Order: sequence, then C-alpha cells, then structure tokens
Amino acid sequence: MKATTVATISGRLKIGFILARSFTLSAFSLFVDTLRLASDDTDKSGRRFADWQVLSSRGNLISASCGIQVAPTAGLIDPTQFDYIVVVGGLLNCENPVDEDTIAYLKRAAAKKVRLIGVCTGTFILAEAGLMDSHETCVSWLHFDAFRERFPDLAVRADRIYQLDRWRGSCAGGSSAADMAANIVRRHIGPSAERNALEVLQIDKARSHLDIQPRRPLSTDYDDSRLRAVILMMEQNVEEMLPIAEMAASVGLSRRQLERLFVEKAKSSPSAIYRRIRLERARHLLARTKAPLIEIAVSVGFVNASHFSRVFRSTYGQSAAEWRSSIGNPAAA
Repeated sequence: MKATTVATISGRLKIGFILARSFTLSAFSLFVDTLRLASDDTDKSGRRFADWQVLSSRGNLISASCGIQVAPTAGLIDPTQFDYIVVVGGLLNCENPVDEDTIAYLKRAAAKKVRLIGVCTGTFILAEAGLMDSHETCVSWLHFDAFRERFPDLAVRADRIYQLDRWRGSCAGGSSAADMAANIVRRHIGPSAERNALEVLQIDKARSHLDIQPRRPLSTDYDDSRLRAVILMMEQNVEEMLPIAEMAASVGLSRRQLERLFVEKAKSSPSAIYRRIRLERARHLLARTKAPLIEIAVSVGFVNASHFSRVFRSTYGQSAAEWRSSIGNPAAA
C-alpha cells in the first residue's frame, strides 16, 4: 500500500534557498543533497520529484563562512512557486546577513502563506524580520542565549534538532539539516525517496523532531535523553531557577524518580548539578566581563553576593574575587 504524501504546488517538491553572507556550507549542502538524492532513482541527480533554486536579489557570488562561494541560480522570483523557502544563516557577527530586498521578499512570501524555514542562524534573520512571531523557534544550544537576549518575547528552545511549527520551520544546523530535509521529503515525495537519499548519504536513519541535540553538558556524556533534557533546561534557566519537581514532570518523571536517575547516571543529585551549572556560568562571567559580584550573583540565581561568595569558596577553595584576580581579569584590579 502506497503511503499518503502531502500535495505540492506543481506536482514536484519545490524549495528556494536564501543564503546569508557567511552562511554555513554544511547545513546548506546536507539539506540540498538530501533533496537531490530523493528527487530521482538511485544516484542520477535528476529532478523528477523535486526542484530547487538558490535565490538572490543581486546575482553575486555568496561566500560561506569557510570561504567557498556559491552562485545564485535565480533572482527573487514569485515566492508562490515554492513549497518552502529555506534561509540558511551562518556567522552571527556578520552585519546585514541579507539585504533589505531579501527581507521584503521573505515578508511577501509569508503573506502569501509560503512556508519559511530558518536553518542554523537563519532563524535570527526570520525573527529580525518579525516572521517568527507566534511560532516556536528551535536553535542550536550554542546560539540559545543570543537568541533569547535579542528576541526576549519569542518562544525558543535548544533541546530539539529541528522544529516544523505550522507555517515556520527551524533547524539547529549541521547534520540536523539532513534530518529536517528527510522529513520534508517523506511528507511530500514519500518514504522510498527518503530511504534512497539517506542510503546514498550513508545515514542509517533520519532523526525525528523529538530527538535531543547532541552535546556535552559539563563535559560529561549521558546516554539518557530525559537526563540530557533536564540538564539543558537547567543551563537555560540559571537566573530564574526551575523547581526540580517541575523539570521532572516535563520529562514524565516524579521528583524522586529524577533524583534516582541523576544518582545512577550522573553520580550526583539534580540540585548539585544545577549548582555546578550556575557556578560554571558565574566563572565564565567572572573571566570574561567586568560586572560587579552582586550582578553576577543575581544573574546565576543567588539572592545576594555574600551567599554566592560562600558557595563559590566552598566549591573552588577561594572567593569569587580572589579567583577573578588569579586569572588576570582587569576587573579584579
């Protein structure tokens, strides 16, 4: 029995790519190569089931963050020709990653109900244009703090590899671009096309939107997704601490079950791990900023500087001020 697929505009899945200045080449290439391999049988690179264009307002070569340049294949043509428009971002310190004409084009596409996807920091471009309102955004854990600081009113998460939320999609970048592309291929072309693409790419199985982002919290690997998800929540909530029971419930456990899980896997209690995360964040701020101790204490969830200093000394054997001075931070002078 043939699997049901979602209808496309023209009978073929059509995707337009917007590449930001200093875009991430791996995210773009994995996304487009998944389409290429799904769009024909075996490895013929035909465009039987899918088509794609690299769009640009000016037609100039677009440089990736690694220095490789990509030539656009079309101008900013009618956005309704596409089922999706994918914005591939890159370096966050790149000013004006896309021009005003491209922003206007994305807004027109949104108004015409074309689905928009931000890959890597492409989500920042969409959010800056006001196009992620009322949608939940998935970003890399590496960019979570920057996104929340820049767009405090938007819902954001860094525990999943990608998100398809109604008219918007977002992707953490890297290899998860292939996972998101595989999901789209499965929806619009079918499981056999997805399987063909993944086999040629030597990917055993595409991850789903529920998979947790791979990372090493506190330089330690944990093999339990519930524990990883809770640690990620801790890292994302150091100023206003979440109750242990609330975090336990979010992963389907009671507080006691979560505590047993932490002792078994992390050899420590949830509260002790949470404290380590907050103190590590404090050490980062002590080393990298000139912020006064009270400001740092509050930013990592302590009610006053004296309590923070006591906990810091009991953990590291010296006060926060002494530690800052010992590493040569000019703020200690």
